Amino acid sequence: MIELLSDLLKFMHERKKFWLAPIIIVLVLLGALLVLLQGSAIAPFIYTLF
Repeated sequence: MIELLSDLLKFMHERKKFWLAPIIIVLVLLGALLVLLQGSAIAPFIYTLF
């Protein structure tokens, strides 16, 4: 996992694609939110947003 992140950072630095960083951060945060709230009472409300 750490190797994947380092490769991604190297790619963004070499290709000057820094606009990808906010997209990746948002996707990771949404994924973490869905995983963490999967078994809670808030989960049905989160799934209606998508």
